[in-house]
This record gives sequence, C-alpha cells and structure tokens, in this order.
Amino acid sequence: MGQGCAALPSHGGDGGTRPWEATSRVHGPWSSHRAGARGPGPGCDPQWKQPDCCCRVLIPASSSCRVGAHSSTSFSWSPRSHRGPKDPAYYYGYVYFRQVRDKTLKRGYFQKSLVLISKLPYIHLFHTVLRHIAPEYFVKNEPFLEAVCSDVDHWPPPVPGKTLNLPIMGIIMKEDTQISIALPTVHEVDLFRCFCPVFFHIQMLWELVLLGEPVVVMAPSPSESSDTVLALVSCISPLKYCSDFRPYFTIHDSEFKEYTTRTQAPPTVILGVTNPFFAKTLQHWPHIVRIGEIKLPGEVPKQVKVKKLKNLKTLDSKPGVYTSYKPYLNRDEEIIKQLQKGVQQKRPAEAQSVILRRYFLELTQSFIIPLERYVASLMPLQKSISPWKSPPQLRQFSQEDFMKTLEKAGPQLTSGLKGDWIGLYRHFLKSPNFNGWFRTRRKEMTQKLEALQLEALCNEKHTEVETVDLVLKLKNKLVCNYSKYR
Repeated sequence: MGQGCAALPSHGGDGGTRPWEATSRVHGPWSSHRAGARGPGPGCDPQWKQPDCCCRVLIPASSSCRVGAHSSTSFSWSPRSHRGPKDPAYYYGYVYFRQVRDKTLKRGYFQKSLVLISKLPYIHLFHTVLRHIAPEYFVKNEPFLEAVCSDVDHWPPPVPGKTLNLPIMGIIMKEDTQISIALPTVHEVDLFRCFCPVFFHIQMLWELVLLGEPVVVMAPSPSESSDTVLALVSCISPLKYCSDFRPYFTIHDSEFKEYTTRTQAPPTVILGVTNPFFAKTLQHWPHIVRIGEIKLPGEVPKQVKVKKLKNLKTLDSKPGVYTSYKPYLNRDEEIIKQLQKGVQQKRPAEAQSVILRRYFLELTQSFIIPLERYVASLMPLQKSISPWKSPPQLRQFSQEDFMKTLEKAGPQLTSGLKGDWIGLYRHFLKSPNFNGWFRTRRKEMTQKLEALQLEALCNEKHTEVETVDLVLKLKNKLVCNYSKYR
C-alpha cells in the first residue's frame, strides 16, 4: 500500500509566494512507516506528521471501491491544517485512488493514491489535473511528480474575471476564475446528479444548510460522499457557508471522538461518510441523508417521504432523508415539475444542474435581500461624518426592528413561496451562517465609514501643527491595524 501526495497550491501570498506555487513540493510514496515532506506548508503541520493516519484516510474504506480487476476513483477530502487557534482553516485534498489486481502481492491487489493538497476549492480544475497526471505517475513515480510541480510553479496567479492558460505536462488547461473568485463557494459539482437520490427534498436540504444544521451524508463511495457534501455547501451561494464541512470523513480523522460522542449535541458540521460503522455511531445526529448509487436517471424519480431516524439502522437502509425536521417553507412544486419534465424529455444533466443552481440562487437571494436592505439602513448618514471626530458608529442590529421590515419589504417581493418566513429568519439569526455574513458586512461598512471620514479629513485645510498631529494619528492607526491582523 502506498500513497503519493503533491501539495500544489497551498498558500496565497505568503512571503511573496504565488498562490499556485507548490509550497510542499512532494510527499513521496508514503508507506505506514515513512513520509517525505519538503518545504513549508502541510509538511510543517502536525496533521502531516502523522502518515499512518493520512494513509488510512486516503485509501477508501468503501467496499464499492474494491470491485473488479482494475478500478480508479476520485474524491475530495478535507484535512484540518492545525496551525493554531488563529487559523482553524482546512486544506482541500483531491484524491485519485487506483486499485489493480496483482497476484504477486500478498493482498492480491496493488493500491495507491495520488493526492493534491490546496487551500483553493477549485474542485473541477484539480480533479482534472489528477485525472491527467495520475495514470502516468503510477508508472513513473516521483521524478514525474517533480516535473508536474515544476509546471505548477510557473502558473500565473488567479485574477478575477480572467481566463488562465495553465500548462501541465504537455497540455494547456483553461480555468475561468471569474465565478471561482467572485462567489464564496466554488464547488463546481453536478448538482442534479448529486441531488437526484433525494430529488423531492431539495428545498428542505436548502433550509438545513442555510440554518447550519448538523447533517450526515451516508454514501456508498468517497466520490459520491464528497460530491454530495460539496453540492449541499454550494446550494446557498452566494451566501457563504460558515460552518465546517468534511466531504469524506473516516474513523481515522482526529475529530472522530468529538463527532460521535452522545454526551453533547452534534456540532454544526456536514459530514460525508462511507463506512457502515457510522450508521450506528452517528445515529443520534438529527439529519441524515442516505445516498444510493448516484446515476443519471432515465425515468422520473419516485417520490419518497421523509423517514424517521429510528428507521436508519445500517448503511444499507433505503436512500432518503432521515429527520424529524419540519420545513418552514411550503414545497415549491414548480421546480419539481420542471426537473421532472426535463427527465422525461431527456434534457442533458448539465442543463438540469443549471436550472437547479438558478433556483437555489434565486431562493437564497430572495432570503438575503431583506437582510441586506435592513443592514444598509444601519449605516449613519454621510452628513454625520466630521473630519475632526472619530467615524460614527453603526447602529446596533435589532432582531425585532428587522422583523417589522418584513411585512412590506420581505421575501414575498421576489419569491412566490409561502410558509413561515418569519420563523425561518428567527432560526437563521441564531446560526453560524448569519454570524459570518453579518461580521463581513459590518467590517465592510466600518471600512467604508473610515474611508469617508479620511476623505473628509483630507479635503479640509490644515495648519502645520494640525498636519503633524494628523500624520501621527494615522501612523498610530496603521500600527494598531497591523498588530490586529498579524
């Protein structure tokens, strides 16, 4: 058993390093006793000093990946960076797993994983890279991987709105960074394919993700697990999903005990699992999505009711959503009919996914626009900005004041959906997604106020003493900001 890992674009802008640069060049073939790491990045993190754990995680536990004389699969994985309390971020791991029967080996088959580690969620791009380089790597080994890293070192940094030409081992790949950088979530998965097994519950799943509820996705393979988790996270775009999500979670992950304990409520995490063991250990989680084999249906999917959690005993249970959650909004029958009609007319899966993504986008925008409108009203009037005083403070967010605005300026202006919108907003205001969104908006508005105050200050006439005093104050402010964001 062995694994080859290439950490191609781990960081962006550290010490002049290009975002694409191969910061941890090559983690050479890993065995249970050896790990090679060179340079900064993952090689310096405690997670990456535990090759035993990583090797077990990156060889799929699902039996569906071990069928036939020759099989390959791709999936996404999310190891924690473990860089300290100030950096709770996760890396993205893109895995290409190869298994081939070999009677000369003790186990009867050869298996190996090539892993690309990045802090950038360019899922389609990096899986394409792996599909191109992995087959040749399994033949040529580490020297070939060194050549790949050399190509990646010369990739230009991603620029919003620009299509990049990325050369790698004799081919040119094109990556459009406009969507990838402009939107908080860039998980370019096939939405319709992922949601097909739970076709009639897409709106309820949108609510669960919006509210940051703990969700487990149980799937037969790592690729189906990771694709479904990433599809869930992306369905509330352009709102950023601010909780944790683990596309492929195993019993070897460091948070295993934390997530399986019954002594406390499950954390706000979306987990993707394949090991049948989790059907029992995660049975106390409030929302479980059971995915069967993901296939593009040739017939209209059958409607399946939401199931009770007590009916989920094994990973072999029937596909469906197991929860006691009652949606706040009435189900949108129009989108269901539109997608069903597409299946009957054999509409391409890509077109179905476009329809579904547009639906989620419009639903999220209808929900978030009233919040945007209310938060904008917390901004002080420009006439209250004085060049000789500190910038005025934003008014406090009042839940009740916001609720009063919904009667005349609520989501009903842009959405025809009926239901308990007020209840949905009250629940959302307690969620991590609201906290993350509001922190970002408050920071943006505070920076706007500071810029307006600085502009007013610069437009005033100053005496020499006032100018010196102004320079000293600006210097102190810059020092404070530098210390704050170090």
